Amino acid sequence: MTRLTVVLRDTAARVDAATPAHRDRAVDALRAFAVLGVVLGHWLVTALVADGRSLRAASPLQHMPWLAPVSWAFQTLAVFFLVGGHVATRSYASARERGTPYRRWLHARLARLFGPVVAVLTLWTVVTLALLLSDAEYGTVRTLVKLALSPMWFLLVFAVLTAATPLVARLHPLWPSAVVLHVDVFRFGLGAPDGLGWLNLAAGWLVPYTLGAAWTRGELEGRRSGWVLLGGGTAATAALVAWAGYPAAMVGVPGAEVSNLNPPTLAAVTFGLAQCGLALLLRDRLRHAMRSPAAWAAVALVNLSALTVFLWHQTALMATTAALLPAGPLPGLHTVPEGLGWAAARLPWLVAFVLALAVCGAAFHTWERGGGRRRRARPSTVVRAHRPMTERAPHV
Repeated sequence: MTRLTVVLRDTAARVDAATPAHRDRAVDALRAFAVLGVVLGHWLVTALVADGRSLRAASPLQHMPWLAPVSWAFQTLAVFFLVGGHVATRSYASARERGTPYRRWLHARLARLFGPVVAVLTLWTVVTLALLLSDAEYGTVRTLVKLALSPMWFLLVFAVLTAATPLVARLHPLWPSAVVLHVDVFRFGLGAPDGLGWLNLAAGWLVPYTLGAAWTRGELEGRRSGWVLLGGGTAATAALVAWAGYPAAMVGVPGAEVSNLNPPTLAAVTFGLAQCGLALLLRDRLRHAMRSPAAWAAVALVNLSALTVFLWHQTALMATTAALLPAGPLPGLHTVPEGLGWAAARLPWLVAFVLALAVCGAAFHTWERGGGRRRRARPSTVVRAHRPMTERAPHV
């Protein structure tokens, strides 16, 4: 047994021993899987095609629409909001028991949520100015900035739902689902302006968020609720795609007339219900799997870096793509994503993206631990505290 193996095993054992017995490790596991799902999904379906000195965004789903099932596996945002609603309502209930005022509770949560954003905005402000001053093509600059800042929409929506937690804590998910249904009927069936769809940006993600609140209230403990959500959501999504004309891809596809995600459609909501049902059904198995010190230490590490990974993964992709642009059009990195050859060539580049993300994490991880204060947080430190990890690393 190598020395590194011994160190990793001992570290995992310390993290496991420091974790309070009452901690629901399934919550952390679901968040970790959701984070990794979004990251891998973006890295697989986002391409930057080189056209001389310029870069333009493309997607393999444009050229290979039969790859839509890939988006089903990696579009895990509903799980984000399920876990986020569960932890936020639990945290608010705990704050009320301690006598903590709502304003102080909200300020603490939003400060942890938006502190790391300062580093992203600062870096990309500098990069944008540098590119514009160097006479870079405006289209390229716009593409890069849009991809870099695209994760921000999630933080804004999540902040709004977090602020509304006391109001929506007991809201039944059918109410926001009904809003989404009526918006889509008016938008697609009665010819209402597309701008009406933006009402779904809040209503659509409020559905899994309120499911998380129902989880906190103990209303989703039985397996029956999980099966109902999984079966009903799957059937409804299949019907909407097959007979109502909704796109099969659950992510945005450049050039597509309708996106299921931007803003969320009824198909995205029903698909999210199915995802939430599956997540609820997997809780017991995840709790059992997290008894392994190695598995739990890995999940704890992902949760400690959740916001850093979420905010910087697109920057890692773009930095790798731009840095290797002088080497010429490299297959799977700079080429048009129009065949299985591109998909096969893309997979090895995931390693380079991981390394670039590790560099970003090393440079900016301290911002996730309190707005740039120079202090390191170890997994054993976080799990030893009797506060949920989501209080330390926001649920993105």
